[in-house]
Amino acid sequence: MPSTLSSAQVATYRETGYHFPVDILSAAEARAYRDRLEAFEARQGGPLSGSLRHKSHLLFPWLHELIRDPRILDPVADVLGPNLLCFSSSFFIKEASDPGFVSWHQDATYWGLNAPDVMTVWLAFTPANLVNGCMTFIPGSHHVQIDHRDTFAEHNLLTRGQEIAVEVDEAQAVPVELAAGQASLHHVLLFHGSAPNRSTDRRIGYAIRYIPTHLRMVVGERGHATLVRGVDTHGNFELEPRPEAEAAPAALAVHAAITGEQAKVLYRGTDRESYRA
Repeated sequence: MPSTLSSAQVATYRETGYHFPVDILSAAEARAYRDRLEAFEARQGGPLSGSLRHKSHLLFPWLHELIRDPRILDPVADVLGPNLLCFSSSFFIKEASDPGFVSWHQDATYWGLNAPDVMTVWLAFTPANLVNGCMTFIPGSHHVQIDHRDTFAEHNLLTRGQEIAVEVDEAQAVPVELAAGQASLHHVLLFHGSAPNRSTDRRIGYAIRYIPTHLRMVVGERGHATLVRGVDTHGNFELEPRPEAEAAPAALAVHAAITGEQAKVLYRGTDRESYRA
């Protein structure tokens, strides 16, 4: 039986492909996570970029703890079941008055998994609204995989600048406005995208992708994931270690190796092998 989401909310998620808002962090907690991120950025001399935005839970102990937070895992388990892996995580950061955008796409297109039983929890470290480029969803668009085309557009925040190769009826789009600390849940095949940030502050979101332990990679190597709840009796992924200290040399080495393998899967069929800066 559901523990956080009601039976009706689970049914709506399955029908529409999404559910929001979900209260996860207090405003103060969200601010504290932003402060930790920006303190690291200040020490390294600039915004988080390139591969550091991906699988960031392998670099920062505070993110490794966050992906295991019961307030996140409880609603995920209501949909995906009790045995869960964190398949990946990514920062989606739009700087103030920046042209960066996300084209209409489906997350599952290049991930190389054998089934689309994946939920993305998009957690707002800052408010997300129509002014600063919140996500928009197309309800019920998650039932089939659609062909995509690569653009590698300069300001597209996606790895390949990928976009759905059919016309999307934007009149159906639902804006996903969130307060800092709230999250949205969406299916890996849901059509979604977002516009540029027209505000004077950053928009910071942390997307965490969860899968049931029975999924496996069908492209590339065996793959790596973090067991966050329950047991893994399938052994389809190499389990990832916890970082002992923030961006420590050992953590950076592990992160580089794992994101390097991940990038080969995401960029297969192109002349690129690493994440864009």
